Amino acid sequence: MAQKPSIPKGTRDFTPLEMARRNYIFDTIRNVFNLFGYRPIETPAMENLSTLMGKYGEEGDKLLFKILNSGDWLRGLEGLDIMQEGPAKLTSKVAEKGLRYDLTVPFARFVVQHRAEIQFPFKRYQIQPVWRADRPQKGRYREFYQCDADVIASDSLLNEVELLQMIDEVFARLGVNVAIKLNNRKILAGIAELIGEPNKIVDITVAIDKLDKIGMDAVNAELAERGLSQQAIAALAPILAISGTVDRRLAQLAELLKTSETGLLGVKELEFVCAQTAKLGLRAELDLDVSLARGLNYYTGCIIEVKAKDVQIGSITGGGRYDNLTGVFGMPGVSGVGISFGADRIYDVLNALDLYPDSTRCSTTVMFANLGENEAAASLSIIKQLRNAGIAAEIYPDPAKMKKQMTYADSQSVPFVAIIGESEMEQGTVTLKDMNSGEQKSVTPAELVSILKN
Repeated sequence: MAQKPSIPKGTRDFTPLEMARRNYIFDTIRNVFNLFGYRPIETPAMENLSTLMGKYGEEGDKLLFKILNSGDWLRGLEGLDIMQEGPAKLTSKVAEKGLRYDLTVPFARFVVQHRAEIQFPFKRYQIQPVWRADRPQKGRYREFYQCDADVIASDSLLNEVELLQMIDEVFARLGVNVAIKLNNRKILAGIAELIGEPNKIVDITVAIDKLDKIGMDAVNAELAERGLSQQAIAALAPILAISGTVDRRLAQLAELLKTSETGLLGVKELEFVCAQTAKLGLRAELDLDVSLARGLNYYTGCIIEVKAKDVQIGSITGGGRYDNLTGVFGMPGVSGVGISFGADRIYDVLNALDLYPDSTRCSTTVMFANLGENEAAASLSIIKQLRNAGIAAEIYPDPAKMKKQMTYADSQSVPFVAIIGESEMEQGTVTLKDMNSGEQKSVTPAELVSILKN
């Protein structure tokens, strides 16, 4: 017996119903992107490893999927003792390309490569899959879609304000109750200065970013493993524990960081973003989270993370300000800011809360029953009229028993079934059955178009 086929762990197949639901998410996000003046681009699934490596921190680099060179990929290992060479050197010999880890670094590469064709500031959106060699678990996949929006070549904090409005609009349209968490990498740098460990900023951010998941004791243990002194760890704890309203916590941070120019700048940036956002109003909850670090090393300013309030799952949107990402590609001093919607996690949230509209259940409005060759030909003529009017219609392909055809229509959630038999052909009418109420009535083709359009 042949072995049952399978797919790699961390990937998923999607049925037509699931694809309809996913497309509802993509269309909702895309419509909001367009509403705010963002323009679409696409980049290749694979990038040169030289583009990707070193942009995501040490942990991120380990999660890159590398692609073996075409042809005789072992040729680069001639004369090397494979057992003695390190993984990095071996990889450089056998793999020059990798699957993209996110859409932000490829976007930075795109900007530098196409700078002569781009008008700055440049607002782009991108909806494409990314890949990470992570350990698969609930809400974490190896292949998943990101829906990114970025503004590049603008230092204005109004961009951050608009991105928060965009997040709010997307989740309001999807009906998801969310909390938007904010922090600023400059505040984190100021905290590192305050506790006497300015050179340990990466170690600090990587550890405290896990606070919600592993708790303070485990974070302290990791900080100690990363070389922070007990004095520094003790000084960090009360900073992470500040409480009160967002304004109150910002005031506390301003007082704590008064000796840090960088830290105070981060506080002022958050004060502006929060104040402007409050004037415009949000339906979502806006919160300040001093432990929020987002592990990607390229963030330099405001950082954003969104979580669903009614479903236990990780971040469903994230982003932030990056001041010099294009610098590594030879175009320094260009600031950018962006967000990324995690479509797969949003999909899981909407599934858990059953928030999909009825329109995602079926793409067909009416199915014509097949009662024979002549009846099918008459049905096809009317189906063409319906399609010309923008109404999704199909015909059951075989002249099977009516019960079988009705069962099929019901299984596909088709709301209407049309029947053309001998009497309908003689009278020039169609019998239309409402699959929800069971009601049947005889209508003309013109009446059929009018009913189904409404």
